[in-house]
Amino acid sequence: MEYEKMLTKGALKSIMNNEDVKDPVMQVLGVRKITAAGANERYRLLISDGHNLNSFAMLATQLNGMVSSGEINEFSILKIKRHIISSLTDRSKGSKQVMILIDLAVMVPGDVVGSKIGDPKPIIDNSGQIVENGASASVDSIPQSNSLAKPHSVQSSIINNGLQRDIDVSNIHPINSLSPYQNKWTIRARVVNKAPVRTWNNQRGEGKLFSMDLLDESGEIRATAFNSECDKFFDMIELNKVYFITRGVIKTANKKFSNLNNDYELTLSNETQIFPCHDFDDSQMPALKFNFVPLNQVKDVDVDGIVDVIGVCQTAGELTMLMSKTTRKELKKRDVTIVDQSLSSVTITLWDTQAEDFDGSLQPVIAIKGSRIREFMGSKSLSLLVSTVMQINPDIEEAHRLRGWYDSLPSNAEFTSISARSDVGGNNQFLTIKGAQLAQLGSGDKADYYSMYSHLIFVKSESALYKACPKPDCQKKVIDRNDGTYRCEKCNDETENFKYRLMLSAQLSDSTGNQWVTMFQETAESLLGTTSAELGRLMEESKEEYSDVFQRQMFKLFDIRARAKMETYNNETRLKVSIFGIKPIDYKVASAKLIATIKRLSGITTSVI
Repeated sequence: MEYEKMLTKGALKSIMNNEDVKDPVMQVLGVRKITAAGANERYRLLISDGHNLNSFAMLATQLNGMVSSGEINEFSILKIKRHIISSLTDRSKGSKQVMILIDLAVMVPGDVVGSKIGDPKPIIDNSGQIVENGASASVDSIPQSNSLAKPHSVQSSIINNGLQRDIDVSNIHPINSLSPYQNKWTIRARVVNKAPVRTWNNQRGEGKLFSMDLLDESGEIRATAFNSECDKFFDMIELNKVYFITRGVIKTANKKFSNLNNDYELTLSNETQIFPCHDFDDSQMPALKFNFVPLNQVKDVDVDGIVDVIGVCQTAGELTMLMSKTTRKELKKRDVTIVDQSLSSVTITLWDTQAEDFDGSLQPVIAIKGSRIREFMGSKSLSLLVSTVMQINPDIEEAHRLRGWYDSLPSNAEFTSISARSDVGGNNQFLTIKGAQLAQLGSGDKADYYSMYSHLIFVKSESALYKACPKPDCQKKVIDRNDGTYRCEKCNDETENFKYRLMLSAQLSDSTGNQWVTMFQETAESLLGTTSAELGRLMEESKEEYSDVFQRQMFKLFDIRARAKMETYNNETRLKVSIFGIKPIDYKVASAKLIATIKRLSGITTSVI
């Protein structure tokens, strides 16, 4: 039969005995969803090579979509491009050898094959016993991988000088072969980034951590140490040094905080061991890897996304000082604009030491790994994190090419800024209330910004104020315990004080329609011309004066900047329009704008003949 010739007969027994079989072809005889720890679902496969069966083959989670889409189903023929064999311990059944399928291709769909190929049998071990999971008795308990991610032997003075006999350097695993389904492994990697120690203190407790990025010939992974492991390893780890690392918890990576090219990340545990790699030419180990994104594509990356960029410093702003709204600490900040061959520019915000030490006078090439996308008024910029790596004039091909390109540019070269802001909103739209509704602003994945002239016709003054936590870094509403104390659930604390904060629900109107909007603290204070603390005093002492503060602003015409976004609360999705800028209308500017609009719509030009 044609399909039978495709299968790699005998491959399963060889693989389960740690023999190297390149790209074996097998058939799926069953697919079963299983319950796994954590949020990820898992799929267990029954596979056959035509001679033998293995009922303990599992898909890596990144391949789950191939099952849900129907690409992998019963009777499918697969080419297994990459796999590992891992030993899992079951308290009731002992140790099992599991074949983890990491990369594969469907050669023939199951509905085309239509039936089981051959008469496959379970693997028989040397004693004549059936091995349920397909592993013969000689299978070693240490996880092995196939030829694409094969452990290899090394010599190290760690073993020779007896510093640590527990660490296993006889089988070094490539970083890209690590998965949560292995429990014994050793990697040899270079530390290409080491973040400083950070601390936290919240209602769940306090602690500290540091993270480092590890790199070898096969790939990269982020490792994080918490509390006691942070104390144990932080001082011993040196940037750009090569280390042996064994044991730890491997879990799915949180891509919100990392853009490393790895689906997993490593958490150091009390079993983790780290030792310097002495007898090794570290020039063989690669240095920091970048995944550069052209600057003209930064605008398409989601807010809070993490990207690597490279560009020439076009301008560097002055060092400025500001006060953090949450921590009330003084911060140092500097905005730097970089450009690249896409003829685009983007603003990067440097903080504290990096901001203070940066010198852009010679227009250096800047390579940044792990910067975060920020958005304000529809424009995108980049901000550096604690874990961000910034290199000035790095000795890499991209930097040399960029320098040569920039130095040959004409002096009048123009760049498109994706960080440019407009006084009338980031999207540079001036609309009526009806126009914004017809344009369906806010219905997309991202917020829309626009400006309008509208009258304020109503404010819910009775619910304009709320009692908030008095701490400077907290704005949460407190619970009145009716005994003279107030409780903040966020801070998990009780206090005798509170502070008033504003959250206005108001209705705007123009000639085309009405719109309910929300205004928060600073914007609401700007509208009312008073502070929330003073307004709270009036509410307690004089209801009439309190009401007058709102009535004085009724039916006035304002120049407004708005943000529209669909939001879901209690399973209900609705449009939310927030006001982040409001001021009395400047009639001279407004008239000029209307005249320009009339001329544009009527085709009148101002050119002189």
